[in-house]
Amino acid sequence: MFEKNILINRRSRICDKVQSGLIFLYGNNPVPMNYPSNTLRFRQDSNFLYYCGLDFPGLNVVIDTESKRSVLFGDDLTSDDIVWEGSRISVMDMAAQVGIEESMPTSKLEQYLSSYKGKIHYLPAYRAEHINFLRSLFNQNIHTSKELISSVIAQRSIKAQEEISEIESALTITAEMHKIAMQNSSDGVTEQSVVGKMEGYALSNGSRLAYPSIFTINGEILHNNNYHNLMKNGQLLLNDSGAESSNYYASDITRTFPVSGKFSSQQKEIYSIVFKMQEAALKLCKAGNSFKSAHLKASRIAVEGLKSLGLMRGDTESAVQNGAHALFFPHGLGHMLGLDVHDMEGLGEDLVGYESGSDRSDQFGLAYLRLSKELKSGFVITVEPGIYFIPHLIEDWASSNKLADFIIYDEVKKYKGFGGIRIEDNVHITESGHEILGPNIPKTVSEIETCMAGSA
Repeated sequence: MFEKNILINRRSRICDKVQSGLIFLYGNNPVPMNYPSNTLRFRQDSNFLYYCGLDFPGLNVVIDTESKRSVLFGDDLTSDDIVWEGSRISVMDMAAQVGIEESMPTSKLEQYLSSYKGKIHYLPAYRAEHINFLRSLFNQNIHTSKELISSVIAQRSIKAQEEISEIESALTITAEMHKIAMQNSSDGVTEQSVVGKMEGYALSNGSRLAYPSIFTINGEILHNNNYHNLMKNGQLLLNDSGAESSNYYASDITRTFPVSGKFSSQQKEIYSIVFKMQEAALKLCKAGNSFKSAHLKASRIAVEGLKSLGLMRGDTESAVQNGAHALFFPHGLGHMLGLDVHDMEGLGEDLVGYESGSDRSDQFGLAYLRLSKELKSGFVITVEPGIYFIPHLIEDWASSNKLADFIIYDEVKKYKGFGGIRIEDNVHITESGHEILGPNIPKTVSEIETCMAGSA
């Protein structure tokens, strides 16, 4: 938990932005895994954490924007609760710890809200329990506050130094996870065994994962959470994994490396293109530039590189404008990062990633660009270009000769068993440009091969 004054200041600032009415922030409850008393590990709602810092279930808070006073609603544990769960501090003491002026039992919440005659602001629900809870409180009328949503996004988008430090802390663990993966991957090893070592390292160091690890020889499947494959020499491994800090800030890193420990000449060629895509995009990662411009720059680098290998042809700019590169690069360049690995996207992906009045493209590939808007100092983002050879997509496009003026399908089909390559780093936008956060994680071909040989 951050210092009390940090949390008080955050609540004061959101009051200044919203200006009138009550702000209602709901916390999370335990979620059953397969029956009521067998729950998933508890994770508090990120907005509740940001403004209140309390990592306990069954809590809600109401903030009066005019007086800037807050009330914490929750119930102390019963004797039976303590037998099964152990003791915890009282709700009154919780409130005092985070600078909240008053506490009340949960039974008082509905009456407290219903007696208020002004506007009550609350955020979109992303769990069924939240939807049902809001319906019960507001007589089935769930109308989230656009004013509160935009104010929270504006505030949470700019990371304070204590938040940057949390992300750096998560990245320290993540860096070791990735080195463990490189040094424990080889011919005949299962993906699961390496995933277990990575996740075990995070757990043993007081952390947990920010999201389910993507660790696979089938890197062309963008969000692949299956770990049943046996590694074989000649294959590439894509490792997209990240730890969470003690205060729940996420990290999100991807590295791609060869099972054998040595890149083949073909693998080096594709890897070099992705590396250049990231380098070019990073040069545009500075305040005042749109992230879309960085995405399009990476896309042009991809086309140029693939043309040099005889997989694409034609005018580069036209190829990008028509979306031909998306056969190989079908996702966006990156996203916001913070308390959520895709930070604040529960509030609305377009609201987080796009300027007001700016429409998302419906073109394949570009439509998946989560972050498009102008970058500001204090943003923390991911930069994660990739090139993938997706057999289904190749066959689908080839069957209709889609964009054949730019794509040489006879040559592309030769890569159908290649897999995919993605390189991802976490980037802090500063007044003068950007900084890549966290310790160095092997990224160049030589760094990766050295690490896999056990020399790093």
